[in-house]
Amino acid sequence: MAEANLADLRAELARRGLDGFLVPRADEHLGEYVPPAAERLAWLTGFTGSAGMAVVLAQRAALFVDGRYVLQAAAQSDAAVWERRHITEEPPPAWIAAAAPGARIGYDPWLIAEEGLRRFLDAGLTLVATEPNPIDTAWHDRPGPPLHPAEPHPLPYAGRSSAEKRAEIAAALRAAQQDAAVITDPASLAWLLNIRGSDVPFTPFALGFALVHADAGVELFMDGRKLPPPTRAWLGNGVGLAERAALPGALAALAGKRVRVDPAGAPVWFAERLRAAGAEVAAGADPCLLPKACKNPVEQEGARAAHRRDAGALVPFLHWLEAAAGQVTEADAAAKLLELRASLPDFRGESFPAIVGAGEHGAIIHYRVTPETDRPIRADELFLIDSGAQFPEGTTDVTRTVWTGTGRPPAELCDRFTRVLKGHIAIATLVFPQGVQGAHLDAFARHALWQAGLDYDHGTGHGVGSYLSVHEGPVSLSRLARPVPLAAGMILSDEPGFYAPGRFGMRLENLLMVQPAPLPEASRPFLRFETLTLAPFDRRLIAPALLTPAEIAWIDAYHARVLAEVGPGIAGGVRAWLAAACAPLGFR
Repeated sequence: MAEANLADLRAELARRGLDGFLVPRADEHLGEYVPPAAERLAWLTGFTGSAGMAVVLAQRAALFVDGRYVLQAAAQSDAAVWERRHITEEPPPAWIAAAAPGARIGYDPWLIAEEGLRRFLDAGLTLVATEPNPIDTAWHDRPGPPLHPAEPHPLPYAGRSSAEKRAEIAAALRAAQQDAAVITDPASLAWLLNIRGSDVPFTPFALGFALVHADAGVELFMDGRKLPPPTRAWLGNGVGLAERAALPGALAALAGKRVRVDPAGAPVWFAERLRAAGAEVAAGADPCLLPKACKNPVEQEGARAAHRRDAGALVPFLHWLEAAAGQVTEADAAAKLLELRASLPDFRGESFPAIVGAGEHGAIIHYRVTPETDRPIRADELFLIDSGAQFPEGTTDVTRTVWTGTGRPPAELCDRFTRVLKGHIAIATLVFPQGVQGAHLDAFARHALWQAGLDYDHGTGHGVGSYLSVHEGPVSLSRLARPVPLAAGMILSDEPGFYAPGRFGMRLENLLMVQPAPLPEASRPFLRFETLTLAPFDRRLIAPALLTPAEIAWIDAYHARVLAEVGPGIAGGVRAWLAAACAPLGFR
């Protein structure tokens, strides 16, 4: 099917006089999760990962993915049709420049940001904006757009009113001498207007666009069928409502105005339209990103509550898994964890598709079990489970790697696991001055692995939203992180790992919240991390000889906290199992 789709696309490109076309994994909001109508990359290549790009030329075609998806792309795409490339080691602009010098390459201006487009232009390529998207012309059974209703996100969860948030953003625009800002990120829209929805999988978004003005007025462009009367009343008089078709006219009305557009997060279509209308485009980050990332006190307490509740499913699952290994498959494990979470109060769904990898599948960083790949979880192997949940109070994301045998695991696995755990503890226990960025911290998580000549091909941590996206900007713990300082209230993951392709993989992930660090002797403000996740690490895989006394003390204190906070809500055999799982490391 994918080969036929590629042929149809090439025929459409030839009709338009194009030598090639860029196919990013994106929708008009440039987000991680997209509705079925925007799964163009999967339609074309068969690859279903959450990030990647295809480049189609008349005689060649390449699929570009990062380290998380190298193995998945190889499994899902046809090697006879698609060249597989590492998007960091061989970026698409360089590949096109070498493969098709002088070619006219089409792109959809709704699916690429200005910064992304600039990388292709800087490589000397000739790019042609193409509307409508040629894939949409060739994709004859393309699904329709999502029309799920937007719903209020009430103050007991949001913590601040939309009017207060709009006033804050308007003040920032006035301070920057800007008349308006374009909002294309549905997470920003959800935060600003205190609404949630279900237009995309796993993330409670109501898709739409907005213009925020310096007088705190907002124009919301969203299909009216998604705005029932209670939601319209919730939005109030300060928010004007219009259909998406009204966007070009609204941008034209900003002629002569100074308008902020995020060059990294907004489709280039907006900047191009504004310039054509005579507006001045002020390149700047989405003004909602930082306020949204810094959770207010209500959201912080909600995050703690969400993780305590989620532990009520995680702990029984880990107990179940210990008894079930050797009798169930990966898909069975994913279904069991979802069943346990679904029994929790106010569970609103998974925050991403659970990654359940046994043995060699654990080495596929973003492995997703399918009926074709599902396999038994056998005794005496590693099993990796990376999963999360959505609750109205907050979003969770946790990874544990466990040993499925009854005896002592091999020394190699214990060595690797303990080095990963040391990296996890190094991040969790950091105290650092205000102003430090995520790129400054990433190496702490890798130190113990580097000492043994080992590493992992992904970032150490990502931001997490408040009943929003499990992957939230603008901060991350990564060598490639944007230069944004960490600030109090931000929630990030701490997830170092190690992967031996074809053999095993391991990752250990908790969510952490940035908090002020009261240091009486400090000459400037310092910050620290508060651990939110509550689930035991597999003590059988820990090699205490590799740990310092301080690291052992941290593990024992963390496990004591898990037992104290989760234990009272767990009954019978599960509680006895948890007590044993949380015993001090010196106790065998």
